[in-house]
Amino acid sequence: MFTVVESIATGNPDHARSQTEAAAFMKRIDSLPAPIRNRIDRIYAQTAIDRRFSCIADYGKQDADAFTFFPPNWDLEPAPSTAERNTRYRQAVLPLAEQVGRAALAEADAAPESITHLITVSCTGFFAPGIDIELVKRLRLRPSTQRTMIGFMGCYAAFNALRVAHSFCQANPEARVLVVCAELCTLHFQVDDTLESAVVNALFSDGAAAAVLRPQSAADAAGQLAYTGNHVVLDEDSMDHMTWDVGNTGFLMGLSSRVPRVIADNVSAHVEGLLETRELSREDVDFWAIHPGGRAIVEKARDVLGLPDDAVHDSLDVLRQYGNMSSPTILFVLQRFLERHRARRANGEAGIGNGVALAFGPGLTLEGALFQEVEAPG
Repeated sequence: MFTVVESIATGNPDHARSQTEAAAFMKRIDSLPAPIRNRIDRIYAQTAIDRRFSCIADYGKQDADAFTFFPPNWDLEPAPSTAERNTRYRQAVLPLAEQVGRAALAEADAAPESITHLITVSCTGFFAPGIDIELVKRLRLRPSTQRTMIGFMGCYAAFNALRVAHSFCQANPEARVLVVCAELCTLHFQVDDTLESAVVNALFSDGAAAAVLRPQSAADAAGQLAYTGNHVVLDEDSMDHMTWDVGNTGFLMGLSSRVPRVIADNVSAHVEGLLETRELSREDVDFWAIHPGGRAIVEKARDVLGLPDDAVHDSLDVLRQYGNMSSPTILFVLQRFLERHRARRANGEAGIGNGVALAFGPGLTLEGALFQEVEAPG
């Protein structure tokens, strides 16, 4: 049996702001130290991001008196508490998760009652009953739908969701799995005197993505794109390079400038380990979906793997249009390849044969997944 990717749907909150507008907002904050303020334009320009999305309207307002999330002053003090941010998370994440979940079901032509398993992914808020239960009700899934929640794993969490979905599909020929990743990173905007926070504030965005997967025989799956393998590597000496902690004024991210170097040191062997699971070589790979955690990360992976620029075009273009949305981001990239694969098949052309997806996150963890066009038996 093959675990076929039936659909991928993506979505964002309503508030879109250019990176130039985001930089201008930052520079207006009175409590931001001058040495950091003087570097904002350069930091934001170097991200290669054109626009980002947020569930918070304040980032686009010119008058602090009109703020509805931050206090009405350009110090942004007192900063919203973790409880206040989590309340806004609950209000904003549910309609977004419902939107992409409903779209993924429609694209897969999957009736809600056909879903046997629901996997939800998020690291930017907590509440219970959680997103999983809310989605069962909002999407009218069966009350008996088996639910799994993957939380606080960051940018690579979608890979864990796909691995769990694959396990369900391989264990149960009647399974049909809905995966929903939803993150509201901009809720945790922090103002302090560190360059690290300024970089984090320049990269992250809000978004959601959903996918439907199901097991099919080789005959039924022929010509479709299937999830066929995974590989994970945990670096032994970089626990503090990427962190995500709960603070009094939201969640606090640590992001070391050494991350691209650690990825460079590990990514080649990681990819070889992934490809070995299906007896493939790098030359057999037709597409690369690299999580756009940042421009330097994608470009470093490209250089170490010896890839041409067009191999990472989609990753960099998703970064340019959306920023880093944490866990949903890789599905934004994979959606493009799924659509391209289907368009080729519809035109009578060969589809995309083999694809590698990669992501990186706290640990420092390198996650990989392999996607392949299923060949007709015989």
